[in-house]
Amino acid sequence: MKTSLLFAALFSIACFASTACLQERTDAAVTDDPFRWLEEIDGPGALAWVRAENEKTLGVLQSDPRYRPFYEQALSILQAKDRIADVPFEGGGLEQFWRDQNQVRGVWRRTMRESDRSQDPKWETILDVDALAAAENRNWVFEGANCLPPEERHCLISLSDGGKDAVSIREFDLVAKTFVADGFYLPEGKQDVSWVDGDTLLVARDWGEGTLTQAGYPFVVKELKRVQPLSEAREIFRGEPTDFQTYPFVLRDSEGHIHATGVARAISSVESEYVVLLPDGPVKLNLPKRAEIVTLACGRLLVKLDEDWTPSEDNRFRAGSVISYDLDEWKQDPLRAKASLVFQPGPRQALSELTATKNFLILTILENVQSKAFVYKYDQGAWSATPIPLPEHKDVSLSATYVEADRVTFTVSSYLGPTSVWYFDAERKRLEELKKTPSVFDASKHVVEQLEATSRDGTSIPYFLVRPKNARFDGTIPTLLHGYGGFQEPLLPSYLGPEGRLWLEQGNAYVFANLRGGGEFGPQWHQAAQGATKQTTSDDFIAVAEDLIRRKITSPRRLGVIGGSQGGLLVGAAITQRPELFNAAIIQVPLLDMLRYTKLGAGASWIGEYGDPAIAEQRAWIERYSPYQKLVAGKTYPAPLILTSTKDDRVHPAHGRKAAAKLAALGQPYFYYENINGGHSAAANLMEEARQLALEYTYAWRRLCSE
Repeated sequence: MKTSLLFAALFSIACFASTACLQERTDAAVTDDPFRWLEEIDGPGALAWVRAENEKTLGVLQSDPRYRPFYEQALSILQAKDRIADVPFEGGGLEQFWRDQNQVRGVWRRTMRESDRSQDPKWETILDVDALAAAENRNWVFEGANCLPPEERHCLISLSDGGKDAVSIREFDLVAKTFVADGFYLPEGKQDVSWVDGDTLLVARDWGEGTLTQAGYPFVVKELKRVQPLSEAREIFRGEPTDFQTYPFVLRDSEGHIHATGVARAISSVESEYVVLLPDGPVKLNLPKRAEIVTLACGRLLVKLDEDWTPSEDNRFRAGSVISYDLDEWKQDPLRAKASLVFQPGPRQALSELTATKNFLILTILENVQSKAFVYKYDQGAWSATPIPLPEHKDVSLSATYVEADRVTFTVSSYLGPTSVWYFDAERKRLEELKKTPSVFDASKHVVEQLEATSRDGTSIPYFLVRPKNARFDGTIPTLLHGYGGFQEPLLPSYLGPEGRLWLEQGNAYVFANLRGGGEFGPQWHQAAQGATKQTTSDDFIAVAEDLIRRKITSPRRLGVIGGSQGGLLVGAAITQRPELFNAAIIQVPLLDMLRYTKLGAGASWIGEYGDPAIAEQRAWIERYSPYQKLVAGKTYPAPLILTSTKDDRVHPAHGRKAAAKLAALGQPYFYYENINGGHSAAANLMEEARQLALEYTYAWRRLCSE
């Protein structure tokens, strides 16, 4: 009875901003969650609450004398002319997407390869997104281009309104540098498209009632011809409404020749079925459900395995391996073609990336969370691998591939070392550094160490500590602990540009934890913290926090945690399970209400990762760690900063909203800021990104550095 009265009273306070809350208050009264009204993304009462919270948070943090210099420093770094662009493209020249203070939304631009290898490339604008947004009065965010091989003249441009995952797709002529009159156009939606030829697309999208999964993704694929209305597109495959999603694929070689078309039916976020579309009808491939068709290389079809697989008694493959099929044999009979091994991970190894050039396969792996790169060649029935001598103890990622040649570029980075771009000619075995960004903070006083903590079940959990060289281990270093631990995504080293300027330069420390649930050591590392064992990710994170305190690197007074999306769930779980360990928590675009996550945003698509709260047994294991339900009276939490976005159509903003409202009801301090635009990144442009960084580090300084 006392609890009900407390919620009723505080719910009334939370709704003060709008009379529209009256009806919502009545609706919520029949539920066990008095803040469910905040789930209405654009509800008048919910938006009034958001505006009031934003005003309160900005009033405190932006009035702090540190905020303005933090914002200006972050923006200067993000807009620097000599930085390396985030989004490279492939084509006759080298395309990239670029944003700075003059191009806020950005320009798609290109240069010839010879020019790009100079220190001052000559860029030609293909599409000015700022000009397009102004002309159409839309807040367009460029989400990439899908160009038709091999000429790559006609491209499908994806544009998001404010940063949502849902995009509008329009055909663009790369030579004329204009949208094609009466070209392909697909209205806004969560959709996947593959070119078949200049007049044909394979499209998965919302085709009308009953064509989206419970998670809001398409499960119907159709063939769409040029000038054909969407209503006349021919259906070629239909999955199930209970699936995650279905999407088309086209297998092309380096010369643009098509060898197969098909669809991938994602049963969940971790399991798929592949169907190839043959003249005699569709054929479901006999691959394991945790497998992915990745590319064609050297006349072979390559598949990545995320589970052990024994297709025959004399053919066994381990999880994390890459296998290949002779392409001609596979096309003749895809169900009886025999696979052979390309790559098998060793202890503490994992596949990172791979790409195909004209005659080679380029592959990067992780070994104890350190990157290595190799060039693979198929000759006389076997694959041979040759190391590419890139800098050691760095993160190496593939940034561009020239499919008609045998050349690639790599981006090489580390926490303290500025990012560089390396050019590799696989045919001539020539490697050279093309460019390196200048340092944006003084890293000379810091050092990176790889340490290990022991989790609850005895497993060693590696983490990287970036700390001052002259650190006194007396527990006084303000430290931010970052984690993710989900969806088989590794947390890898990257240059701490703005973070280095705003946080490290002043003698603070940053920690990156490589938790189970991530992909640092392959599929098994992921599956050790999935579904019924998801709590393991939080156990690992807490173990790293305890290890930092045990080593006297920091102390609970000086320790904060930070994470986004799945990492936001991780931070929420950490501060509700062990609030005494932390004094700050930066929670970005988080999952927090895990008992309702399948009802919010794209949540139903992650049942494979977390389990289904509609099933009693699975609800029980989810309820044990769901942060929203773990916010209770009688505990003191480290006043969090919760950041989200109204336009986030992946992780619903209600997760953050409801947690903030519940903290208010419990009389607990917190900060809440919701950016109207930005989608799942919570920032639609560089100025919004700089603002978010300034808010985060102003908050961190107030919580961890002030006496």
